[in-house]
Amino acid sequence: MQINISTSKNNQLVNITNDVQSAVAKTGISDGICFVHIAHTTAGITINENADPDVVRDILLSLDDIVKELPGFRHYEGNSSAHVKSSLMGNSASVPFKNGKLQLGTWQGIYFCEFDGPRSRKAWVTCIAEGKM
Repeated sequence: MQINISTSKNNQLVNITNDVQSAVAKTGISDGICFVHIAHTTAGITINENADPDVVRDILLSLDDIVKELPGFRHYEGNSSAHVKSSLMGNSASVPFKNGKLQLGTWQGIYFCEFDGPRSRKAWVTCIAEGKM
């Protein structure tokens, strides 16, 4: 199942937990594992705290500190730092689900990570039933 995501900033974390949960529910599978894949080279995905918005801010601030715009970058599109951040975050996540509910920790959420926005993006959700894995 495809999830459409619109971002409004160059660097942004978008909580897609509810969208992924809806995708799981639509499968009708009770127990299994859910894979979320981001098919973009300047975006990523992560699972982290969704209770305090300052965590999202701190993640973005840290990534900006770790990945600097360097004068030696040669990629012609000028977005090399977005590619590096994407590689650091990764392009997929997996979450088990039980009784149709994602088995995330109390404070966890699934975040789409935008590093070259604003853009219209996609995430792909695939669910496999327990026993079929």
